[in-house]
Amino acid sequence: MANAPRTVWVESEQSAVTDSMITSHAPSNTFRFTPLSGSAIAARVGDLARLRIAVFREFPYLYDGSEDYERRYLQTYVDSPRSLVVLVHDADVLVGATTGLPLADETEEFQRQFLRSGYVLERVFYCGESVLDPRYRGRGVYKHLFAAREAHARTLGGFDWCAFCAVQRAPDHPLRPPGYQPLNAVWQHFGYTEQPALETTFTWQDVDCAAPTAKPMRFWLKALGAERAA
Repeated sequence: MANAPRTVWVESEQSAVTDSMITSHAPSNTFRFTPLSGSAIAARVGDLARLRIAVFREFPYLYDGSEDYERRYLQTYVDSPRSLVVLVHDADVLVGATTGLPLADETEEFQRQFLRSGYVLERVFYCGESVLDPRYRGRGVYKHLFAAREAHARTLGGFDWCAFCAVQRAPDHPLRPPGYQPLNAVWQHFGYTEQPALETTFTWQDVDCAAPTAKPMRFWLKALGAERAA
């Protein structure tokens, strides 16, 4: 089965959530952040799956996803007692989420490049996706999602690195929205460094394709150990 884009950050200002699960509630100034770990995530898998599908459908991921696959993917987080999912609500509406877990608790396909590059899996905390309804962007939510995962890694202890990966799309991709800017500057602001030598591929079906295709994915790292020593 093709892999969904399950290890990426997608707070692109061009993304649009149109899934019917997002209601017409007007954004408020009060957000509720709910952290969950392990088996406590199970009851919210359906909501989280639908949010992921809606956001990932937009550029740069263009993911033509299914809830069945999403549920199988999210089972990794349910099965890991060290995982983290933070749900972001405006009143009763789920408007965002972020995920993470120790790389040692991830599947082999996500561990492979780190092992080949000499990293110790137990020293890497793997940051998954961060998804947010576009109406709520630019209001400080994103920095809380970064901070929550890094704080969780520090609470668990023993991690030298936080890591995530992002899809690489051609600058002239036909579905690239006018004025689209990747989030590289944002990631750098939060202390992450792009790793051109640390790349892999994941396969999923784009919204404009008849069959799944492999996508180049590049990892970004932040040294938690250096931060502790500062």
